[in-house]
Amino acid sequence: MSGAAQIFRVAEIDARVTPFDWDFARERADEIATHWRKAVAQKPAMFDGRVLLGHTIEHLPENGGILRSRYFETAFSAFLAYRDFDFPGHVFNGFAMAALRSADGAFLLGEMGAHTASAGMSYFPAGTPDRNDINGDRVDLAGSVSRELREETGLEIDDCAIDSTWTIVRLGGRVACMRPVRVKESADAIVARVDEFLARDVEPELAGIRIVRDMRDLDRLRVPEFTRVYLEHEFGA
Repeated sequence: MSGAAQIFRVAEIDARVTPFDWDFARERADEIATHWRKAVAQKPAMFDGRVLLGHTIEHLPENGGILRSRYFETAFSAFLAYRDFDFPGHVFNGFAMAALRSADGAFLLGEMGAHTASAGMSYFPAGTPDRNDINGDRVDLAGSVSRELREETGLEIDDCAIDSTWTIVRLGGRVACMRPVRVKESADAIVARVDEFLARDVEPELAGIRIVRDMRDLDRLRVPEFTRVYLEHEFGA
């Protein structure tokens, strides 16, 4: 799956779980199993839990914009292979992110720890949706933002100013649903708070928080392309 990046704002996300038969998981099961064995050999802490991927997506621009997406449940091992095989189909990873910004205007990215599937990459607190994000037949992406923010950084969403709209970045097999979140402290103070939280965690997901005050700060970081697209948009580059 490829193509140029799309970026747009929406006032609402209508995400639901619906039945779906994923031919990739069925037809390439042996390849998935081999890929997973190799991945776990390198990073034994990885767990083959259940995650949610998207199979249908539609942008409705009326009424402030609605993103309508439909998800299904699959194994993390299948998702990891699909990702590493460069998304060979229309199924996508549609995830929510807390687009953290400090009171003094800096963006704050989390660098993933060495034991994670995205080790060394820096991006906003996020996670592929899973069963914890299901409420009835709905996928609660706003709740996913709060949960991932708390689990990765110790920051509570109730202590932040939250934008009422989402910024969507669609690039290849990834659909990043950015929820702008403003923390009421300076960037340096936030880093200090998160460092204290990470120091108390036996196996923190993040190696640390990285401050981005302008696009030049990305030169020292490894960031996914969808993060770069979003920051260029926000900085007006």
